Amino acid sequence: MNRFLSLALFLLLTLGGGLLIGATNRPGEWYASLAKPVFNPPDWLFAPVWTALYILIAIVGWRTWRRGPTSKRMQVWWAQLILNFLWMPMFFGLQQMVLALLVILLLLAAIIAFMGLSWGKDRLATWLFAPYVLWTAYAALLNASLIGLN
Repeated sequence: MNRFLSLALFLLLTLGGGLLIGATNRPGEWYASLAKPVFNPPDWLFAPVWTALYILIAIVGWRTWRRGPTSKRMQVWWAQLILNFLWMPMFFGLQQMVLALLVILLLLAAIIAFMGLSWGKDRLATWLFAPYVLWTAYAALLNASLIGLN
């Protein structure tokens, strides 16, 4: 497959999937009514941050797929994407903050596992996931704080 076409497909999958899930699982009144920690970011920040992260996730997935479409690294990449796509419906759609925390902690573990597997094979992929692991750790802390406050 043409490398630019495959990159476009990874972008469509991750960015398109993330945007679709975000559009169908809006925070709404329930989230607005929750007590929030002092470090809660403004609502407008989530869309640009996740857009940038989904682009990085797509690039990393594409690089990994090109080097080993059935590799352990690719399997872990798919696992993190599934967990990523599950969190928002779990948190906002079903309003299950505790289950969402479990999902995001599994997501964080999958991201870290992917980075560990990638370090010796594709350092650029590892570094491209650095903002993702930081944001996900922050989101997990935010998720846990929302449980504690509510």
